Amino acid sequence: MQTEDTPLDTPAPKLWSLPGERLSGAAWFVTFVLSVSGMAIIVNQIFNLQTLGFRPISTSYYYIIVGLFMPVAFLANPAREADGSRVRWYDWALSALALGICLYFAAHTDEILNRGWEYQAPTPVTFMAGGLVLLSLEAVRRCAGMPLFIICAIFAAFPLYTGYLPGFLWGVQLSLPETVLSHSLGVESIIGIPIRVIADLLIGFIVFGVALTVSGGGVFFMDLASALMGHARGGPAKVAILSSGFFGSLSGSVISNVISTGAMTIPTMKKCGYPATYAGAVESCASTGGALMPPVMGSVAFVMASFMGVPYADIMVAAAVPALLFYLVLLIQTDCYAAKNGLKGLPRDQLPKLWRVMRSGWVFLISLVALVVLLLATNAEAKAPFYITILLLITALVRARKGNMMEPVLRLVMETGTTIGMLVGVLAGVGMVVGALAITGVGNAFSRELLQYAGGNPYLLLLFGALTSFILGMGMTVSACYIFLAVVLAPALVQGGFSQMASHLFILYWAMLSYITPPVAMAAVAASSIAKAPAMRTGVTAMRLGAILFVLPFLFVLNPSLILQGDWPDILRSVSTAILSILMLAAASERWLYLLNRRAKAWEALVMLAGGICLLVPERLSDVAGLVALALVYGLGYATRPRQTNPELPGGAE
Repeated sequence: MQTEDTPLDTPAPKLWSLPGERLSGAAWFVTFVLSVSGMAIIVNQIFNLQTLGFRPISTSYYYIIVGLFMPVAFLANPAREADGSRVRWYDWALSALALGICLYFAAHTDEILNRGWEYQAPTPVTFMAGGLVLLSLEAVRRCAGMPLFIICAIFAAFPLYTGYLPGFLWGVQLSLPETVLSHSLGVESIIGIPIRVIADLLIGFIVFGVALTVSGGGVFFMDLASALMGHARGGPAKVAILSSGFFGSLSGSVISNVISTGAMTIPTMKKCGYPATYAGAVESCASTGGALMPPVMGSVAFVMASFMGVPYADIMVAAAVPALLFYLVLLIQTDCYAAKNGLKGLPRDQLPKLWRVMRSGWVFLISLVALVVLLLATNAEAKAPFYITILLLITALVRARKGNMMEPVLRLVMETGTTIGMLVGVLAGVGMVVGALAITGVGNAFSRELLQYAGGNPYLLLLFGALTSFILGMGMTVSACYIFLAVVLAPALVQGGFSQMASHLFILYWAMLSYITPPVAMAAVAASSIAKAPAMRTGVTAMRLGAILFVLPFLFVLNPSLILQGDWPDILRSVSTAILSILMLAAASERWLYLLNRRAKAWEALVMLAGGICLLVPERLSDVAGLVALALVYGLGYATRPRQTNPELPGGAE
């Protein structure tokens, strides 16, 4: 999905190609037709239109969605780097196979359900089931890379050898035909929860995100961040944080967020005096938090709602405070760094005027507010983004020149189609991971073993959970990592006494942090290429910059008030102490004291660190200790502050 905006008053590209992509000619036309067909069927299903009496049952509907969008993944994503600019014959062959097999299964849903084809099927059906498994793995390889492909392949074959494994890895063993039938025709694997979330709920939000981009919303939010923060101390870093929060919330893709916003923010930060590694670290940290930022939060939030069986609005509300704390940490850290190093903001004459930005883009703010209101006030989660998209599309058409009236519509269709194709390609393969654990029964066994190893110690259980999430996050996307751990780890945390919502957010958060932590640190690697800085140094800097971020998930899982669960007095007290804690930890990390406007001494940094940690613990006694530490540092600081003199008087007399 393209998240970087192209102004609508520039010359229009050819309607039969996407700039910078390999889709052109016949490939562009087929992708367009598949995308339009898929979105038409989705709208028909979600709004129950029953166009021409057509509304398939859910299982058939999921096969149709996979069959229409998996070919898009093969056409838009090359099998090898050398094919980046053209579609080869085998891409067409794989696309045709995916379309044919899925439409066959969609047409024979009654036989699958009534004749038990999931367990035993005619030989041709078994071969087609095996073909769909291989196609799903190839789609994962193209769309998400080799590490996730290897993980999905190992788990896709897991039922074949689980009977030979020891301990909790032992499970029900299946033959090869039984395994491929379970994956392709069962309801817990390829067309399991991940694909169902896309087909039933996520599509509207993808369309909304693309419509926001096509209509100029991306440029608006970048200009808004610049107008609000660009002139402040260390302004370019703060612009990067705010704009990445906006973009990340809508795209949910960490890497695309780094590439799209970082291309503008990283050079600006370097121009204003930030070292290249620090500029890359700021952008990678800010882009990483987008997966946690309401109102959209990317695809993983919708998967989470489906796993937990709760409305998406509940996820959005629970994630609000952790997301705000995430970005508050980054803003404070970068402000302390700028103050310590004397970095200024951009001149106001180089920045857009706030009133002009608001006048030209108020419709985008209204769209976001309207979306949040619809999500909170109604249960029409799947329908709400479509309503807002109509407003954004009208905006795009009005802004387009008369000769370019079709461009916004074509961009909307193509970018939405390729984005859905990418997600289908990834999540069909990831679904086999979930399916394999469910088929063999190993998922529940893993949770039991984890509880046993923790020995009833909740802190040890959280440590195991964080480590597991972090390691798996190195090789998976955030969505893929969350889906896997929601099956094997979340039940253990819930049984260990933690809130269900907090447990799932804890998993999401830690999977997300692997993007800024060496040795993988994919977000830092992407940012380092733009900043022209060493990748490992950028990753280490990102980890240091985000050190406080590693504490936050423990904070809200141990104190559910921070995810807005509990009484309002407790919630207000917890949020207040959390903000104060962040200020103290940032002061200790950057060794800069606000108000006193000077570097912190070694003992002051240690006291602020200890006090900040005390405020993280949800106990009144620890809160008192933290406040005492804060009072000690600032009390002595004010008492020993040098008296200011008047430089205009001779000798500096008072």
